Amino acid sequence: EILDSLGFLPGAHARVAELGCGYGTFSVPVAQRARELLHTFDTDEGMLRRTRERAESAGVNARALLTERRDVVATGYGHPPGSFDATLLFNILHCQDPVSMLRDAALTLEPHGRLYAIHWRHDSSTPRGPPMGIRPRPEQIEEWALATGILKTPPRARGLPAMALRLGVLESVSR
Repeated sequence: EILDSLGFLPGAHARVAELGCGYGTFSVPVAQRARELLHTFDTDEGMLRRTRERAESAGVNARALLTERRDVVATGYGHPPGSFDATLLFNILHCQDPVSMLRDAALTLEPHGRLYAIHWRHDSSTPRGPPMGIRPRPEQIEEWALATGILKTPPRARGLPAMALRLGVLESVSR
């Protein structure tokens, strides 16, 4: 599983933020693994509703998942810096300003918190995902992370699932 490959193990994080829950594919298992709370943000109420339904069907405690309709790119996360010990950016870095997206996500982290990022492979044989012209390459994601001035990248992960461009575990540096 992708979360296991990332090292996102049960109980590893207490408070987790997720930008873009989509259908809840990752939200539900993350909420099950977080010690306290997954706070997920999306601009689409239908996606948030679907995520809540999936969580309820999976038996996720209602206090373990908070969904919020919010355009984080336009208005920020609405939390003070250091509010979370992990933040997820899954299949969302094909935006107009990925460095700002990574920086804003990193600012939600407590010092030495973890930002987990995956993206669709830059490969036309990948069955789903955004158009190839806007899919970032692994090297780009690393460059963007370093350009934030907040994140550092660990050694490359191996054994990626077919849909993942790269498993990215980025750590915030002391501020």
